[in-house]
Amino acid sequence: MSPKNSGNLHHSLPGPDDITRHELSNEIVLLVRSNFNSPSVVVNGYLMGGSLFEEDEKLGLAGFTASTLMRGTTQRTYNEIYDAIESAGASLNISGGTHTTGFGSKALAEDLDLLLELLSESVRQPVFPPEQIELLRARMLTSLAIRAQDTREMSSLTFDQIAYPGHPYSRPEDGYPETVQAITRDDLVEFHQTHYGPKGMVLSVVGAIEPEQVIEKVEHLLGDWENSGQPEPSPLPPNPPPAEPLTRKVDIPGKFQADLVVGVIGPERRAEDYLAASLGNNILGVFGMMGRIGEVVREKAGLAYYAYSSLAGGMGPGPWYVSAGVDPQNVDQALDLVRQEIKRFTSEPVTEDELADSQSNFIGRLPLSLESNSGMASAILNLERYDLGLDYYRRYADLVGEVTSEDILKAARKYWDPERLGVGIAGP
Repeated sequence: MSPKNSGNLHHSLPGPDDITRHELSNEIVLLVRSNFNSPSVVVNGYLMGGSLFEEDEKLGLAGFTASTLMRGTTQRTYNEIYDAIESAGASLNISGGTHTTGFGSKALAEDLDLLLELLSESVRQPVFPPEQIELLRARMLTSLAIRAQDTREMSSLTFDQIAYPGHPYSRPEDGYPETVQAITRDDLVEFHQTHYGPKGMVLSVVGAIEPEQVIEKVEHLLGDWENSGQPEPSPLPPNPPPAEPLTRKVDIPGKFQADLVVGVIGPERRAEDYLAASLGNNILGVFGMMGRIGEVVREKAGLAYYAYSSLAGGMGPGPWYVSAGVDPQNVDQALDLVRQEIKRFTSEPVTEDELADSQSNFIGRLPLSLESNSGMASAILNLERYDLGLDYYRRYADLVGEVTSEDILKAARKYWDPERLGVGIAGP
């Protein structure tokens, strides 16, 4: 499907005429879209309590706090919360991220009240039961022990430390064993009291519901929430120059595979050249059999179990990297091939065929990603998170169609420096 004949998609894509945006007096933003083709409802959202607010010696605090919220509130015990969710056949989860703490939930539309009540209680009135805190701590320490033996995870962690030295993005959201051990119940209570509040909170509700009803329910449950001490999100420090040396290897004995991450700092989601970078990334290592990287490293040379590229632009400038899993003996050879592909990517424009294929892929994927209420709720949430405008998805096909191979080359040259690549390797 060419970008030109994408007009017939418009009726199914969300836009200003069918997304209701309502701001409560305490600054909570609510986005609602009706969909009566499905009996369910999805409530997704976030608030401004991410790991950016943690001190180095208490890394993992934001995620720990988020995971304790549903372990008991002033209204219900842990068992009562989960019985209520279970008996409604619903789901609700809350998890910490870098900039925000996010939540996602789903139920039949008739159980929307229950979802919103449980969400409101969890974020406003958790009681942090000591025995639940210790159960969660044990679980976190177990997953950190598993992470330390996971070559894929460790190569990624090592790359972040090289690409973002001294920057909040160099720190793992789930912390380290010693930092998780150091977190006390008082730390959890204090983090919640300080950072949880209505400022910067966004809720996206999609399903068999009328917007007016949702607004009324949310006003009733969250409209009186105040936190005068809630801090403004602090701006990210400027991007650091990469650490020296640029290649670091973590030895994990007894493994049969080495994983490597090769990359740079890419654009943030709001950047003007994000779409050009994203289409370029699709060509470099995503489309078809993992793009050029997959074809050269995996298909032709047979060096990798997997090889692809990823662009992680979010609220800040996320990493843009190539990741591969290889036989430990083939690490240097695979690295050479990856470097060659990156040189090619930054020295010559992508072909017209590659560009047209990727544009069609992007435009064709959009309606599919919006077919479920969950996909739609997440998509609408991103409009607010990245200031894209309520008409963004209606304009999307044109925006994608306007990107030229010159735009992609310009973005590739701006972010990638083949002589200054950060390389994280983990393996035997």
